Amino acid sequence: MNPRIKITGAGCCLVDQIFPNVDFSRDPILGYLSKQEGDGGLYPGRLVFREQFESYTGTDLPSLIHRLEKEKGTTVYNVGGPSIVALIHASQLLQSSLAEVRFFGARGKDSAGDFLYSKLEKTPVHTGNFISMEGDTPSTIVLSDPSYNEGEGERMFINTIGTAWNISMQHLGTEFFDADIVVFGGTALVPGLHDNLATLLERSKEQGCITVVNTVYDFLSEMEHPGIRWKLGNSDESYRNTDLLIMDREEAFHLSGYDDLNKMGNFFANRGVSSFIITNGTRDTVCYSDGRVFGAISPSRYPVSADLFRELKHSREGDTTGCGDNFTGGVLASVAWQIQEKKASLDLKECVAWGTISGGFCCFHVGGTFIEAVPGEKLDRLRPYYHGYIRQINS
Repeated sequence: MNPRIKITGAGCCLVDQIFPNVDFSRDPILGYLSKQEGDGGLYPGRLVFREQFESYTGTDLPSLIHRLEKEKGTTVYNVGGPSIVALIHASQLLQSSLAEVRFFGARGKDSAGDFLYSKLEKTPVHTGNFISMEGDTPSTIVLSDPSYNEGEGERMFINTIGTAWNISMQHLGTEFFDADIVVFGGTALVPGLHDNLATLLERSKEQGCITVVNTVYDFLSEMEHPGIRWKLGNSDESYRNTDLLIMDREEAFHLSGYDDLNKMGNFFANRGVSSFIITNGTRDTVCYSDGRVFGAISPSRYPVSADLFRELKHSREGDTTGCGDNFTGGVLASVAWQIQEKKASLDLKECVAWGTISGGFCCFHVGGTFIEAVPGEKLDRLRPYYHGYIRQINS
């Protein structure tokens, strides 16, 4: 009988307000673009905080939202955030397995918080540790331009931290570490966790957990120290207790200080990361493992799914919001399945396969979270793409 797998996660969980058809090259967005690092202006693929955006542009966020709604029509609201979206996707894939996925976080006592909770109730994620507290529910304005970069698409983000300012290590308690896999997602948007990430990772390893960190654009670090290499949380000590680090190329560049993929990889390996995955939009994903948790693999590249890429060229129903978060969710599901199969050595290539088709499938809908009509719907829809992708990379 397969063992029950426990996955616990903490980090960024918020309401996404998505504008799916914004042109970055035209007003009003053109007038709000960044001129230098950390100035509070908008920049494709990056995030800014509401307060800095309003100070930089001289406009209040509600006025921008009103103008965009007037010009672009109805927006889409969805569950967002690197932590919760990844956990939702993993829980959906693992429904037929003996797996339990729990999220630890907080929402405000407001309508946005009610919206978040009502959506999470429609997913398999356990929400008993998703508490409510005074303050605004965290939220992000997502500006999506599907035609950006020759049709590859890109987004820009304006974040309101809200109650995420108040989440601390103490909110996790001892129950959080009673897990097979612990995941810290987008903690740069939850300062109380980010500033203690090294300690949290060390404690997780002491409890025998597999540790996963998936990153987000760290605007706070960029704002305070423009152009200076970011730390992973509060200290580079975080690296040596990270079994798997998942980031996109932009985040890998800022964390390592290098723009070359080989130099990036050497940096993370030298800092003690056991394995890492660097995604790069529609370009190849890079992965590496030193053999401690996953089987040893030298820096290797894997393409996007040809089947999904071909179909997405003819689809305009979705956007790229949440692709990276769903990639992480696919990786987590693969790790859980492999643990249940009692593999002597976990296969990172298998994880990348599930991550790749998960991230690509996300482009078929607006926003990162897909609410299933029936349990198992998402896994059933992903399986053909998975088998096609395995044939693709083995051919």
